Amino acid sequence: MTLRELEYLIALADHRHFGRAAEVCRVSQKTLSTQIRKLEDHLGAALIERTPRSVMLTPFGRDAVARARRIMGEVEEMRRAALSCRNPEIGSLRLGIFPTLGPYLLPHVVPRLRERYPQLELLLLEEKSENLLARLREGKLDAAVLALPIEDERLQVEFLFEERFLLAVPARHPLARRDTLALNELGGYDLMLLEEGHCLRDQALDVCRVSGAAERASFRATSLETLRQMVGAEVGMTLLPELAARSPASAQISLLRFNDPAPSRRLALCWRRSSAMSQFLKEIAALLREISLELLPDGEQNAA
Repeated sequence: MTLRELEYLIALADHRHFGRAAEVCRVSQKTLSTQIRKLEDHLGAALIERTPRSVMLTPFGRDAVARARRIMGEVEEMRRAALSCRNPEIGSLRLGIFPTLGPYLLPHVVPRLRERYPQLELLLLEEKSENLLARLREGKLDAAVLALPIEDERLQVEFLFEERFLLAVPARHPLARRDTLALNELGGYDLMLLEEGHCLRDQALDVCRVSGAAERASFRATSLETLRQMVGAEVGMTLLPELAARSPASAQISLLRFNDPAPSRRLALCWRRSSAMSQFLKEIAALLREISLELLPDGEQNAA
């Protein structure tokens, strides 16, 4: 069994097509097929169900792919550990962030990272939290900014900052005449929320449960900016994280702060405990925390 064979197996699992997997691996389709059969012969069990139109993994094949991903992840960590011994600031950093935070934090973070680490190649991925966690565990990301809690003993979690939620209402709404409100005053109102899969949706639903508010079931948005536009169009009201609320204000929207204790979300930088970049990622976390203090000077910054 060789690492190359495991690489071919993972590519085949990802693409479910011999031709596309071979193209990604930069070998001929015949070579890839032959190596997969050699791996099956070595293991003494079928990995692939071969049909004229599709490629499917056998139950053992799915287990083998999961193990192969972990093995290749450890091999990549070994390579990165060797590079890290020389200089962790030279190379690449694969950083993930979720969509309801990325557009509002990254424009402040990226210039500072480039200034402090001019030789670092920053590779950014914006995805929903569930996908970021999967890529992090598989070794496809070095770190990700995620909302707490994160329940995974394999991950190092470094608290960054706490971001409060604001209530966004149409400018002609009765609440627009106010600057603040108590959370329980949301009872009886409907809130527009994001679609399934966004961690902000789950956080907003928690606010609804505590306050007595309800979700507007007739509309679910794909992005925060869609929610903002719908508020401006007087369709309804929604919750906006504080960084998103700092975007250019619209005359059609009024923002209200909640009285303490205000609803909020806690953000952290997460990476694998086995990562060779751990010390460097702690420096990155410190920089992110420093930037958050500048952006949210009145926010809660206590460590978890």
